[in-house]
Amino acid sequence: MDSHSRMVQFLKVLLPLVAIVMLSTVFLLSRSIETDVKVPFTQRDIEERLADQIVTRPNYRGTTRKGEEVQIEAIQATQGTENSVPTASEFSGRLGLSNGGIITLDSNSGMIRPDKNTATFIGDVVITTTDGIEVTTNMLNTALDEIRGDTPGQVNGTGVIGNFSAGRMTFGTEKKDGPVHIIFTDGVKLIYEPKRAER
Repeated sequence: MDSHSRMVQFLKVLLPLVAIVMLSTVFLLSRSIETDVKVPFTQRDIEERLADQIVTRPNYRGTTRKGEEVQIEAIQATQGTENSVPTASEFSGRLGLSNGGIITLDSNSGMIRPDKNTATFIGDVVITTTDGIEVTTNMLNTALDEIRGDTPGQVNGTGVIGNFSAGRMTFGTEKKDGPVHIIFTDGVKLIYEPKRAER
């Protein structure tokens, strides 16, 4: 056997041994893993969330038949029971219209019912449109399958022509595929401001 063959035989034994030593060194020198990981919730928080079936940051996204976007989210929501309906806190929504306009909705609380294709905004509701209208009310009912909504009570608002109030507000399409209109009824009062209209 020549020197070359002996060297090959020697390396066949040596190299696996070196690999084993290197692997052992890696495991021996590796830092210990911290097993005491802190969870950002206390045991009481976890028990309350399980008991009340609380969902953190729920988010609903849908598209209407016309391709308009409907997005609704909240900080947290409860599942509800036989005696109570599901509710959510810091309820907000975004309706993307087919013409590029956007209606944003914000309220203290609310509830969403996908089974009925409805969402209700409750408490300090603020409705804002991209064309400069801002409306406040106590409650707003909206649809999930189309851009449509109504307020059962009084609304107050501001727009490009001034401040206004009304006993009720609705928004939606008058025709099947027509544009979205906002309609104020039941004792509309407007304080016209020419300077604001000229801007």
